[in-house]
Amino acid sequence: MRALDIAATGMAAQQLNVETVSNNIANMNTVGYKKQRPEFEDLLYQNIERMGAQSSDTGTVVPTGIQLGSGVKTAAVARITTQGTLTQTGNKYDMAIDGRGYFQIQLPTGETAYTRAGNFAVNQTGQLVTTDGYSVLPQITIPQNATDVSISASGQVQVTLAGQAGTTQVGQLQLANFFNEAGLEAIGSNLFLQSGASGQPNVASPASTGFGQLKQNFVESSNVDAVGEVTSLIVAQRAYEMNSKVVTTADQMLASAAQLKT
Repeated sequence: MRALDIAATGMAAQQLNVETVSNNIANMNTVGYKKQRPEFEDLLYQNIERMGAQSSDTGTVVPTGIQLGSGVKTAAVARITTQGTLTQTGNKYDMAIDGRGYFQIQLPTGETAYTRAGNFAVNQTGQLVTTDGYSVLPQITIPQNATDVSISASGQVQVTLAGQAGTTQVGQLQLANFFNEAGLEAIGSNLFLQSGASGQPNVASPASTGFGQLKQNFVESSNVDAVGEVTSLIVAQRAYEMNSKVVTTADQMLASAAQLKT
């Protein structure tokens, strides 16, 4: 009874679909989050009667044949890297990237991670860090006697010092870009690592050709569409129910066959 195995693959696929949608919904308010979408492929086919085979001695051929599929499998869970809405926060250390690019973050291991989440702060020494305390690269330190901080669209960090009328530049932010952004490896905490699929990072100043510009006092919201995710959840639930109905039907057919008397 192939239907049992086929329906089981369908239920497993829809379970993963629901898990992906639930993760998207859970991160609706996560700064810089990029939604994911599962992609499925059909499994191998068994050729009961191959199309194109000769069906008689006169050379006639089978036009369509008989192929029985064996179910579905998950091919990938793709990340959708479209721009999220920019939300004003009023925090002078918050930055949103309007366009392509990622902030560079130094991990405690010394590795460089990448993020779209620009909800930054300063630590006890005035260094610009993430909410987990990881340094933003290039490292930028805000003087303790700074009365105001200004970050330009091109990433120049300028401060106004107490007793001075003008501004002083204390650093230059840079962004990293990847040929295949969807190939970045997510490690949690809004961070990504370079992978063999993403390619090497291309680093440049914001507002350069091919790079987005920075918006101070803003953060990039999640790109999750609540209505779309709820719709996907309903479709996945119904598909799971239909596959479970196939299991029930196949079980009833087997029970009927077992009750046959010779």
